[in-house]
Amino acid sequence: MQMKEAVVKRFQDLCRQRGIKYNELATLSGVTPSTVYSMMDNNRKDVSVVTVKKLCDGLDISIPDFFNDMIFEMLEPEIK
Repeated sequence: MQMKEAVVKRFQDLCRQRGIKYNELATLSGVTPSTVYSMMDNNRKDVSVVTVKKLCDGLDISIPDFFNDMIFEMLEPEIK
């Protein structure tokens, strides 16, 4: 799994756990819904660090807590 996929999966899991839809996540985070949906799009290869921080703020989770998940221990190298 690549970093972008892991970040998306982590946000999906957090939203599912909290019963939050992507539109609500966007509102809580002060970003547009299109920003959230664009990040979740499999065709997009990158995710902005600033967007990750804003979404974490919206979910009231710190950056260290966000990345403290087993999913980030199974990452493939980004350089091929």
